[in-house]
Amino acid sequence: MPAEIEIRPVATRAEREAFIRLPGRLMADDPAWVEPLHAERRQHIDPARNPFFRHAEVELWLAWRGTEPVGRISAQLDRLAPPVEGRSVGFWGMPAACDTETLGALLATAERWLADRGAGLGRGPFSLSVNETSGLLVDGFDTPPYLLMAHDPAWMGAAVEGCGWSKGRDLVAYVMDVSRGLPDRPRRIAERSLAEGVTLRPLDRRRFADEIRMVTAIFNDAWAGNWGFVPLTEAEIDAMAAELKPILDSELVCIAEIDGAPAGFIVLLPNINEAIGDLGGRLLPFGWAKLLWRLKVRGLRTGRVPLMGVTRPVAATVLGKTLPLLLIYALEERARARGIDEIELSWLLEDNLPVRRLIESLGGRLTKTWRVYEKVLA
Repeated sequence: MPAEIEIRPVATRAEREAFIRLPGRLMADDPAWVEPLHAERRQHIDPARNPFFRHAEVELWLAWRGTEPVGRISAQLDRLAPPVEGRSVGFWGMPAACDTETLGALLATAERWLADRGAGLGRGPFSLSVNETSGLLVDGFDTPPYLLMAHDPAWMGAAVEGCGWSKGRDLVAYVMDVSRGLPDRPRRIAERSLAEGVTLRPLDRRRFADEIRMVTAIFNDAWAGNWGFVPLTEAEIDAMAAELKPILDSELVCIAEIDGAPAGFIVLLPNINEAIGDLGGRLLPFGWAKLLWRLKVRGLRTGRVPLMGVTRPVAATVLGKTLPLLLIYALEERARARGIDEIELSWLLEDNLPVRRLIESLGGRLTKTWRVYEKVLA
């Protein structure tokens, strides 16, 4: 470790605030950077308010040169994460650094912390879990990130690899222009399935908590066994429901039922990043007013699909192959009615070829790639 760099655990309120604000200072000259809302980030790293901490041990560090913070990283041990080939898995995330030297020192610190606690395999970045912001951006640097997606400097991927980390999986995003409607032929194919007892409905806001629990139950079932997946807990589901309720439009959640039983869903969230780009992460004194006006009056033209799933028993049927099409088409019409003309579907595992081909058949464009790295820990 270079002598002038000191790595210290985050211990005080002032250091936590420095941890939150550091990426914005380092990325200030990047025109595609969007500063996350500081209030949301404070909640994210607060053990009292983020239920992830109930089943995980987390450490945060800042790198210092003198009195100036110049880098940050986290390390996490999630007790719900399954082992990989007999090795316990540890994670790192939330990377930011002024240069490769600082990043290397931070990664070495996180590696030692994980190895000292028995982790045999490291993965990252996850900030803090696979169900939150995942991966390091390695392609698509010229456009702003959508809601809760990572944006990193172009040099960082090579720097991580230079520290002995290699590709585990790539995560990809597609953007679809829905302003003029999606192709008709796949629509006709999908609509034939409606005769098979499929109904599509919006989320029932009168039963909001129950509906969110049902949607996440489908999600946990649909993703079970996928690379890196860790199921959402009941506490995380409740916290997610409370966080999403103010921005979630019930018409932009489409639930598929077969003979009255839940079978699949898709969720479109307004791309808040479109509305906060010039707020610098601050809601006071006037950020609240600007954000509310942009959301409620002006409206947003972009949205992100962070969640989509079909239950495994249904996915194995012929109807199950068509259900994602039905969900996307139903969502497209509702999104366009609300002035949304561009939708990002993110993220997808690079080897999820059936869904990727389906999106490409609808005109989806591959726009960004994030990489999750792995390393066997000594």
